[in-house]
Amino acid sequence: MPTTTAQIVESLPRLRRARNVEAAVESFTDLLRAMGVESGVFLSAVTDDAVRTSIRSLLACDPRWAIEYSRQGWHDRDPWLRHALESEAPIRSSELLVHPWEEGFVQTSSTLGFRSALVVPAPSCFGAARVGVLVLGCNATNQFDGDSFPLTRIVARALAMELHDWLLASARDDLLEKSKITPDQIDLLRHEAEGHSSKMIAAELGITPKAVDRRFERLCVKLDAPDRQIAVRIARLYDLI
Repeated sequence: MPTTTAQIVESLPRLRRARNVEAAVESFTDLLRAMGVESGVFLSAVTDDAVRTSIRSLLACDPRWAIEYSRQGWHDRDPWLRHALESEAPIRSSELLVHPWEEGFVQTSSTLGFRSALVVPAPSCFGAARVGVLVLGCNATNQFDGDSFPLTRIVARALAMELHDWLLASARDDLLEKSKITPDQIDLLRHEAEGHSSKMIAAELGITPKAVDRRFERLCVKLDAPDRQIAVRIARLYDLI
């Protein structure tokens, strides 16, 4: 690694302080260069309910890769993301099992900065419901086979978790801005998360159970949730409660 491991680790807090996507990508790019890596992608997948998954990204790579990812709908044919959903262990792309329907993704990615790659999951306590993956890429075929690989692996894991935390905080802020959810409504979600019934909540708030139900109805609309249990799930996934 061209820059010492200690210097790279010391640079990680700069990423956490990034105030917007542009600053985060700039910090991400600088860290990749310090590691001697040419391309980088971080993807975060959050499954709000059984049928709705949102994917956010930070990209420090050839912009054509992102265009192809979106155009081809690769989110469900992405072996990198699949690996992160199945394992917490970093893995080199040469060791990654690729299914036939994922070969187009791999072939295109190899021509756009990821001929060799290190795939680094960023797990969470929510399992497959909230997972991230960092992918470091280079045009050289053996970039991650040298003696420096053990240190690269350690630093990449730290970077993956920092990127995951930053992107989650950004997603949380976006959700709060979009939904206009209030502190009182967040308290309502905490009551539901603790298993409190409408009657119990009503007694504490000094209102009727029907009034509690109406408040939950308005809250579910804001979070685009079909019921209060899913609303709590969304709140937990985005660290609102």
